[in-house]
Amino acid sequence: MKHSLLRLLSVLFLLASGGCLGFAQEVVWIAPAQTGPHGTAPGMEIQMLSESGAEKTYAVIFHTGDDAYSGLYEFARQYHVTAAHFTAIGALRGARLAWFDPTRKMYRQTTLHQQIEVLSMVGDIALSNGKPAVHTHMVVGLPDGATRGGHVLEADVCPTLEVMVTVEPNAMHRTPDPVTGLTLIDPSATQ
Repeated sequence: MKHSLLRLLSVLFLLASGGCLGFAQEVVWIAPAQTGPHGTAPGMEIQMLSESGAEKTYAVIFHTGDDAYSGLYEFARQYHVTAAHFTAIGALRGARLAWFDPTRKMYRQTTLHQQIEVLSMVGDIALSNGKPAVHTHMVVGLPDGATRGGHVLEADVCPTLEVMVTVEPNAMHRTPDPVTGLTLIDPSATQ
């Protein structure tokens, strides 16, 4: 009886992990140039919270079905943001996150297809080739309390994501880094 129970538990573990049925998540590699916005954020709402000289603070609120990564890009484009930093909390019904491998110069994608809590999301907005570029990372909480995190590729909001954005008066610029293949903030760049 004990041996049968152990065998059954082993089979259930393999099934749950995808070992027998081929459900193990395929490793997907993405080039840095392919990490831009892909979705839309039709429910995005924006409220200016404060203005102190040339610095402005906004609440950018996303709703169910919005892709927050694309929405932040759209916010930056509409409001002519040339430098900003932001933080966020909320919840998602799925996300595509990534981890950068410097030896491959590629991102390894992790896809989450479940309801998750955004425990922390931080990022910045700078100019790359004269256009806004959003760079953000997040840590999400799973139902069992485990966490996952990484560079954000997509963030499918449900029911809300509350992003507090501080827009700075002086532009930041990203330039290509030949070593990594990434576009990195370059404090000496002016265009």
